[in-house]
Amino acid sequence: QVQLVESGGGLVQAGGSLRLSCAASGSIFSINAMGWYRRAPGKQRELVARLTRRGNTNYADSVKGRFTISGRFTISREKNTVSLQMNTLEPDDTADYYCNAEEVCSGYGCHDYWGQGTQVTVSS
Repeated sequence: QVQLVESGGGLVQAGGSLRLSCAASGSIFSINAMGWYRRAPGKQRELVARLTRRGNTNYADSVKGRFTISGRFTISREKNTVSLQMNTLEPDDTADYYCNAEEVCSGYGCHDYWGQGTQVTVSS
């Protein structure tokens, strides 16, 4: 069974930094991409940053220049991981952040998976 386990998040003052990490475990053959989404209160879920296995990245306009996504894709027993370094945080970054893994191929077929979510709160 494939699982995504997130860590990081918490409460920080505006201008501060946080780092989110996510590890995908299970009998994984390949992952097409991993990324982070967020849902702020009263808003729809939005893509924050995404990293493909080939190293291509894309970011939401609102986080460009402040957030950096990095990760490792592997077929070894080491876990596939993705991290999001968030700098110069703003109150509008307050949201629940979710790790996503696209097209995860394992003994269970190929599916998308989501983490349980981690809360980020930025105080002004």
